Amino acid sequence: MSMSADVAIVGGGVIGASIAYRLARAGKKVILCERNDFASGATGSCDQCVFLQSKNPGIHLKLALDSSEIFADLSKELDYDIEYFKHGGMITIENEMEMEVMGDFAAKQRKIGLDVEIISQAEAAKRQKGLSKHLLGCTYSPMDGHVNPFRLTLGYVRAARRYGARMLIDAEVRGFRQEGGRIKGINTSKGDVEADLTVLAAGAWSPLLAEKLGLEIPIKPRRGQIVITEPVAPYVTGNFLSGQYIVAKYHPEILAGSESLAVRLGVGLSLTQTRRGGLLIGATREFAGYDLGNTREAIREILKNAGRLVPGLGNLHVIRVMAGLRPYTPDGLPLVGFVKGMEGLFLAAGHEGDGIALSAITGVIARGLICEGKAYTDTSALDPNRFDLFTRREPH
Repeated sequence: MSMSADVAIVGGGVIGASIAYRLARAGKKVILCERNDFASGATGSCDQCVFLQSKNPGIHLKLALDSSEIFADLSKELDYDIEYFKHGGMITIENEMEMEVMGDFAAKQRKIGLDVEIISQAEAAKRQKGLSKHLLGCTYSPMDGHVNPFRLTLGYVRAARRYGARMLIDAEVRGFRQEGGRIKGINTSKGDVEADLTVLAAGAWSPLLAEKLGLEIPIKPRRGQIVITEPVAPYVTGNFLSGQYIVAKYHPEILAGSESLAVRLGVGLSLTQTRRGGLLIGATREFAGYDLGNTREAIREILKNAGRLVPGLGNLHVIRVMAGLRPYTPDGLPLVGFVKGMEGLFLAAGHEGDGIALSAITGVIARGLICEGKAYTDTSALDPNRFDLFTRREPH
């Protein structure tokens, strides 16, 4: 079976779905291909945070702020409840080193437009019960929120379909159609799709597909393990991260050489509660290839760390664990844009743990670049061509 479209999108996670919606709404004929089902990859194995405080001051935070503005009215726009709620968030501070790092971090974020401050342990304890008394304080922002990743993705999919987009699930992409040095679509297990433009939005799996074109995309899978508890009465107020997470993410040199297993696994408290009552407790940041398994040592360290920072969690029962592969890039920014020297190919991958938070604005950026030749703002920092993508010239 052969199909045709203006744009073929590879990947049915939140990034691919967001782009499908924006392009279909703009009048493009879109076919989205997903090898499993919607939100079956990293989108369906993450927490629900739209956490602005965790974003590096600069383009990273600016995009997150713009994305947050879209989320505010997105349920109405999609005509589907994505369960978005802005309830604030905190980042714990345990020692003077973290206080110094977070103080500088917050000051720079305020200059970008984030409403964030450092509050005392006593003030933080009023916002969150069960908080450890050893904390020096927390950063707090009322602008953080959360969203249901599954409903967000399905909301995009449903809306894209209303604008004429076609969705192919259980459709594995096996290769690319090429003609005269130009990408002209994809070969899938459900037939060929001929398209003027192919959008590669397959998250951590994007490099494996790009290899078929002789490209080497600098994206590595980074495993994040998360614990889920039984549903309980409202317990967590807003979203939580630990200062250790921020230090490990943006200042790894400070923790280099640490003998701590938690540090080596990249454990940093990520805590939130779903609308249905379950707590999501995480997470690790591990390079373990494409291994999606959970490990006892990681789960033990996650729970130990969470219990140390929020001792009240000790009475809850764990019902399951999960792991997802976040698409890491060397500079912490996604690759969004056309590939020079590979006409007909557009990349939208590499968001690591920020895919949910940046999904709304990524769709807008992709629509602008594809339909209008420019984005609403300067996105040169996201240009895939900032890396050498042609280290392998011969396609597989």
